[in-house]
Amino acid sequence: MPLFYQPDIPSGIHHLDEEESRHCVKVLRHSIGDEIELIDGAGGYYKARITNNHHKKCEFDIIDSSQAERPSYTIHIAISPTKNMDRIEWFIEKAVEIGLQEVSFILTKNSERRVLKTERVIKKAISAMKQSGQRFMTTINEMNSLTAFLNEVRADEKFIAFVDKENPDQLFKLAQSGKNTCILIGPEGDFTANELKLAQECDFRKVALGNSTLRTETAGLVACHSLNLLNMG
Repeated sequence: MPLFYQPDIPSGIHHLDEEESRHCVKVLRHSIGDEIELIDGAGGYYKARITNNHHKKCEFDIIDSSQAERPSYTIHIAISPTKNMDRIEWFIEKAVEIGLQEVSFILTKNSERRVLKTERVIKKAISAMKQSGQRFMTTINEMNSLTAFLNEVRADEKFIAFVDKENPDQLFKLAQSGKNTCILIGPEGDFTANELKLAQECDFRKVALGNSTLRTETAGLVACHSLNLLNMG
């Protein structure tokens, strides 16, 4: 059964927004009395019964609910957005399906995209959350300069993925399970030597993601998958 998303259920909002209502009523043709399943993006899962099947404001009553606990770890990827939005949206979609908790967009010297509007990215994340049955909505942060991000980020473990054939330290060997982990993913031209130095001065450790030179969105996905598998093991 398809999941619907209403983040304000805990606040007493028992209707879908216009987009979700249209999908529920016009596309799936749900009627009054039909049961639907919802998530609030904060761990809540609900079974509900439709009381008003208006295509702009579909109302429902909650008939059952449960609450999931947040994972003991956090996967936070800070990534330089690609010039092609389709590629960064693909990354978001797949990483959310895997279990990414937080993503930040960083502006570096070699970043191909200097401006990023997050509306489309958030929609991709919501869709992926519903499709994959995730209980928690991925936190999506607005773009910030690398310097500002380095000064603000808090994490138990901090890594920077850097293309260096002489770097023997692999992410999956250094990272530990059960930790709040942040990893920096650079643009196609990679981080500059000065950016690497700045990150290391902020306690980020240089790591590799394998033996291949990866595209930005691929590197982000590999990092997310590696950390997710580590925490599931």
